[in-house]
Amino acid sequence: MKRKVKLGLERLLSEKKSLLKGKRIGLICNQASVNHKYNFAADLLLEDKDLKLKAIFGPQHGFNTDVQDNMIETPHSTYRGIAAFSLYSETRKPTAEMLKDIDTLLFDLQDVGCRVYTYIYTMANSMLACAENNKEFIVLDRPNPIGGIEIEGNLVESGYESFVGMFPIPMRHGMTVGELALMFNQEFNINCSLQVLEMQGWKRNYFYDETDAPWVMPSPNMPTVDTAVVFPGTVFFEGTQVSEGRGTTRPFEMIGAPYIDARKLAEEMNALQLPGVIFRPVNFIPTFQKHSGKSCGGVFLHVTNRREFKPVLTGIALLKTIHDLYPLDFRWKEPPYEYVFDKNPFDVIAGTNKLRVQIESGCSLQEIVQSWKEDEETFAKKRQRYLLYD
Repeated sequence: MKRKVKLGLERLLSEKKSLLKGKRIGLICNQASVNHKYNFAADLLLEDKDLKLKAIFGPQHGFNTDVQDNMIETPHSTYRGIAAFSLYSETRKPTAEMLKDIDTLLFDLQDVGCRVYTYIYTMANSMLACAENNKEFIVLDRPNPIGGIEIEGNLVESGYESFVGMFPIPMRHGMTVGELALMFNQEFNINCSLQVLEMQGWKRNYFYDETDAPWVMPSPNMPTVDTAVVFPGTVFFEGTQVSEGRGTTRPFEMIGAPYIDARKLAEEMNALQLPGVIFRPVNFIPTFQKHSGKSCGGVFLHVTNRREFKPVLTGIALLKTIHDLYPLDFRWKEPPYEYVFDKNPFDVIAGTNKLRVQIESGCSLQEIVQSWKEDEETFAKKRQRYLLYD
């Protein structure tokens, strides 16, 4: 039976409209910003006679969630007669001009629980803009689709900050966007006028599809909750020349390259007996991006137990195995990646160069995982005061 969850958006419109009385409103949203009836948040605000929606703002992949990949900017436009500003264009932070007719900026984007997913940095940049321009910022909270308990991975090191890692948080952070907003505001000195409209009914141990919340893919290559479950591990392959399954119907669940023997890789991976996952040999032909039109051997990740599954451990184990099996063929991606031109893209994703060096120097998987433990413990303590849900 699905657990009933009332979203921050729904609480705003049914209980908390007084927060916006007489206020000119901006809304950061995309096509996943819906209520349980799949009504779009911008339409709901526009059609409410008590509210004054003046502008909407779209993140990476566009307001319509239709643009593939990173570093593909989206234009400003209009929506039903109001301005629709892109925050993935010549600026990734709202300008004073964009905010001049707004008193309160609402944030209603669906995150996926992974550090490199850029919507949380659109949120952080917008909070900074609100602090600088004396505007209110309200987060309409939504579930972390992969739960709010597990933490996994190293923290971003100083000097490796980027738009896929602005702050020192782990790859799997186990927080909602509302909780992250509270942490960003306090720990990283944003100091904006911030409110979080919490959900009702959500618990930290829920995966998204265990609730009745409406799933709409939040970005073009995040079609399902299953994708989100593996994403914190297989996203590392964006920093390599191995396909992460873009150009297929199951991105991030299928990993491969033309030089890989699928059966051999599956045997090697299953021999590791990683928790909660089985690797099935596959061949696939991406229709775009890496190895487009070429047959790739690889594996499909079948998560058999989400609560035991460790995505970051699994992703690094798979990457290290491919690196070790095919040393003459394996390649790291060349810069740039997410507007960073002077660093290895894998290092940008990892938030450090240490992980790449560990893989290249032959460190064991156990040594690599152990090197994250102190970071995980530090973050677990730091996040505790910002958690809103049991």
